[in-house]
Amino acid sequence: MRKSFAYALMLAAAVGLTACDKKSENTQQEANKAAQQSQESMEKAQEKVNDAAKESQEAAQKNAEAAQQRAQENASQAPATTPETAPKQ
Repeated sequence: MRKSFAYALMLAAAVGLTACDKKSENTQQEANKAAQQSQESMEKAQEKVNDAAKESQEAAQKNAEAAQQRAQENASQAPATTPETAPKQ
């Protein structure tokens, strides 16, 4: 009786350890998948940041060009002041 109880107890312990091992393996696989998804999300976010920086740089360049063009237009439209047309104080 004692031997059969001991065998049953060892069998239950072995099955229990085997079941726990599968669970940890599944957990590790899920963790690897989550890490891979996280890495992909980070890469996408970095691409978006790079695109935004490029667009910002292009916009700043266009603004600088527009400001320079406005300055040239204002300079060409400003009336030339001569001593005769200068305001008297």
